[in-house]
Amino acid sequence: MRIGELAARTDVSVRSLRYYEEQGLLTSSRSAGGQRHYTEAEVERVRFIQRLYAAGLSSRTISELLPCVDTPSEGNYDAALERMAQERNRLSEHIDELVRTRAALDGLMATARAHRESEALAQGVRHGSGDGASAPRVLES
Repeated sequence: MRIGELAARTDVSVRSLRYYEEQGLLTSSRSAGGQRHYTEAEVERVRFIQRLYAAGLSSRTISELLPCVDTPSEGNYDAALERMAQERNRLSEHIDELVRTRAALDGLMATARAHRESEALAQGVRHGSGDGASAPRVLES
């Protein structure tokens, strides 16, 4: 199949497929006219690469893991497991940082809400528009 069909079947842009080839993640054969041709196996490979990208892995990391897929061996498995453990640790640290950032945003939002409520109460007292439970109004004679 040609690159356009592979792109359509995997829902990946042609540009991304060319990038995958540049990074050594994907290979194709070439016709006499230089057009890329892919086998059916490349459909699943592109989907696998997409899952790895979605998990937050870089193209460099993916290229380090693919030998385990391409030529399974004990050495490749050990190297891939170690690399995946490193990535898992990196993701865990990133998640921890995101949780801290979310907590900080929650605090800022609570502060902003409290400020807005205190301003609304102050405006109500100044303008005498309250629910009757606000400070008594002073009448001028």
